Amino acid sequence: MNGNRADNFLRLIRRSQRGRLKIYLGYAAGVGKTYQMLLEGHRIMQDGVDLAVGVVETHGRAETEALLAGLPVIPRRKISYRGIVIEEMDLDAILERHPSVVLVDELAHTNVPGSKNAKRYQDVEELLAAGIHVISTLNIQHLESLYETVERATNVKVRERIPDRVVAEADQIVNVDITIEDLRRRLKEGKVYTKERIETALDHFFRPPNLEQLRELTLRELAAQIDSRRRDPLDQDIPSSPDQVMVALSSRGPNSEALLRYASRLAGRLNRNWYAVYVQTSQERPTVIDAATQRMLSNTLTLAQQLGATVFTYKGDDVVKTILQFAKEYRVGHIVIGSPGRKMPFWKRLRGGSSIVERLVIEGKGLTVVVLDTKAIREERPAVEKREPDKANPEEASQHHKDFARENKAVLSRMTALVWKDPLGMEEAIQYLLDSFRHIGKEQKSHALNSLLEREQQGGTLVGEDVAIPHARVDGISQPLIAIGVGTKGVQDLDSGRKAKIIVLLLSPIDPPEKHIETLGIISRMAADDLLRKNILAAKEPRIVREMIQDWAIKMENIEDGEKLMDQ
Repeated sequence: MNGNRADNFLRLIRRSQRGRLKIYLGYAAGVGKTYQMLLEGHRIMQDGVDLAVGVVETHGRAETEALLAGLPVIPRRKISYRGIVIEEMDLDAILERHPSVVLVDELAHTNVPGSKNAKRYQDVEELLAAGIHVISTLNIQHLESLYETVERATNVKVRERIPDRVVAEADQIVNVDITIEDLRRRLKEGKVYTKERIETALDHFFRPPNLEQLRELTLRELAAQIDSRRRDPLDQDIPSSPDQVMVALSSRGPNSEALLRYASRLAGRLNRNWYAVYVQTSQERPTVIDAATQRMLSNTLTLAQQLGATVFTYKGDDVVKTILQFAKEYRVGHIVIGSPGRKMPFWKRLRGGSSIVERLVIEGKGLTVVVLDTKAIREERPAVEKREPDKANPEEASQHHKDFARENKAVLSRMTALVWKDPLGMEEAIQYLLDSFRHIGKEQKSHALNSLLEREQQGGTLVGEDVAIPHARVDGISQPLIAIGVGTKGVQDLDSGRKAKIIVLLLSPIDPPEKHIETLGIISRMAADDLLRKNILAAKEPRIVREMIQDWAIKMENIEDGEKLMDQ
């Protein structure tokens, strides 16, 4: 392994109080990810760093097992599940031992039921939060946004997947690559799987066409990550033109998951914020649609949040009008929508009727509408221009970025926090949080309350599983105001029947509108952080909630402060 990679990571972790994440990324099992991770483990130990092995899956490979010798291994925890004893990484033991660096293999692994976290990447997030640096491994097919692409390429449904944000927020990504011929030779020699699995693997997943496509996907993902990290950090958060991405969702849309994954990758290529918008018509009220459709919709909105979208729901029978109004307000330039499942009846067309897609194309002047057949999404890129980053003055861009990061942290540091034990309704909770703003007047609060309730009537602001973000732009304030409320018994949203346990209330100035979008993006990222959400729900005092969010803001600043490195 190139010694500079380990040296770079050592320099990175020595100047950081927060845990750093390094990922060895490959296109298939057997390319050498775990082997390279263990080699780096030995090098780090030789430099006097306290290192431990949290979990390494050798799969019986002699070369990998030999490299484990000499590395301190933290014993795994044994869990009994359905009469079978299964060994998992012992998260609590690692936290107690608290090494400086820990090796954690197979980042996308699903933990056995009964574990503290459902997924290994969530364990890793806890280790990072505790200040422990992590080196891990991942195959490209486990990225959530690539699910359909990988299935089409290999005819295999990948069950273990992780949110793209985990890779996007990694401090280093190393591409571990060997030729397809060498990988198949290693497989035939028994260096990847046991003898009884070799022929099946060669004839199915490890066929040359499959591996070629997976290898290409890996290289493209690395290129996209490099491109994203080289761009002007300020530019990606404060667009000067309306070119952000939104995906229009339906409760009964065919394969909405595929639509979201496509929009996620489009937004990534454009390096833009993106939104998932669901317009609830009178025919789709919770009291009208069946429980199965409600569950499907809830899962879709949760996936949107996991993929990095800011999720909005609105009410309205004119879906196109609502979508276009949202696009105007949130500076959207690209609308992604699925093709209609059924054609409009001929008699409706005779009367001048148009489908939602047709109306969007006709009425959405200046917008790019991407219509996707979600039953057979094509892999080619949409016809959009990719803008080159402005590199004219990198020092000035860097200073702008630092100012922007400090401003975000300052907004969160001014946040108020409340913790309550009694169950509340949404309006009561909003009023309770508004009252926590001591430095704005009674009349301003009254106007703000009306604006917030009007937004709630347009559609509930619940996102994900248990977070609601009531928000409004109001006159008379010069900077965003945030109040967070934690209710262990939940806040009832009467319209949807769902409960939120965390309420993040946002008031933004009327102008500039970008300020509202920026702050909503920050809050959405907070809501998507599983570990932060769990810790906030466990907090007993407002002071602890504020400290957690301020620590999170510092972590985000560190992630984006220019210390990121990318190895190839």
